[in-house]
Amino acid sequence: MSLHGAPETQPHMRISAELAPWLVLNQMPGLDSQSLRLLLTTFGPPDQIFATPTYALQRVVGSAIAAIIARGWSEEELVPIEAWLVDPNNHIITLSDPDYPQALLSAFDPPMLLYVKGRRELLNRPALAVVGSRNATSQGLGNAEAFSRAASAAGLCIVSGMAQGIDAAAHAGGLRERGSSIGVVGTGLDKIYPVVNRKLAHQLAQEGALISEFPLGTPPLAENLSCRNRLISGLSLGCLVVEASLRSGALIAARMALESGRDVFAIPGSIHTPQAKGCHRLIKQGAKLVECAQDIFEELEGLEGLLESHN
Repeated sequence: MSLHGAPETQPHMRISAELAPWLVLNQMPGLDSQSLRLLLTTFGPPDQIFATPTYALQRVVGSAIAAIIARGWSEEELVPIEAWLVDPNNHIITLSDPDYPQALLSAFDPPMLLYVKGRRELLNRPALAVVGSRNATSQGLGNAEAFSRAASAAGLCIVSGMAQGIDAAAHAGGLRERGSSIGVVGTGLDKIYPVVNRKLAHQLAQEGALISEFPLGTPPLAENLSCRNRLISGLSLGCLVVEASLRSGALIAARMALESGRDVFAIPGSIHTPQAKGCHRLIKQGAKLVECAQDIFEELEGLEGLLESHN
């Protein structure tokens, strides 16, 4: 059955009539984030977008996308998502949801919705992004875990990208204390990548959280990494780079953090170590050189009040 406007979903559906159009728009082929923002700004929430005449949609997103929107959708398209939501640990949070991360609203290009597996309340806890090289040194891994554990013990949630190396060590440190940890992934939440971090993914889902802006079924694609980095920096008060080569993706996360008005911190290393050169460049460009977690706490404005409000 084709549904248009604000549909009445079947009584047994776990997906409400309000949520359904958000999901359909989020997985609509050819609809990029810029066009989506234009639609939401011009016409309002997704149910109003689907109720808008085709000629009006064409003026904003062109005839091809307008025609797709005008066709509506069928409930069968939402069956995989409904099955995923049977697990009470799985959630979908839209821009209209009061649990949507407030930090993302002040960042560049906030996603229209998030798939969440785990503790959804962590999304609004004061957070620190911790990123770095996949090919980390043993010292870098130790620093990532130690800094993350100290920040988590203070009440900060550790946000990272679930990759091998620094990311995995940061998550491990965050999970050991009360602030816990959020893993941001560039796939659908029904997939685990990299597979070597399967145990870590399960631990994050139970004790922390996993989040993605990508529809279920989305495979690991290189072009999704910049979106993942955007969320990592956007969710956080600041971004700590532990180790990074000059071509590391961690430097992209740091740049995005700066563009969103976040503080950037870097741990120095040996001038002879390639994994330290990215951190040294950041420090030359104005990132705060840090030697201990306390250096980070002192730089984050208003941190004490934020942490007290979440205790």
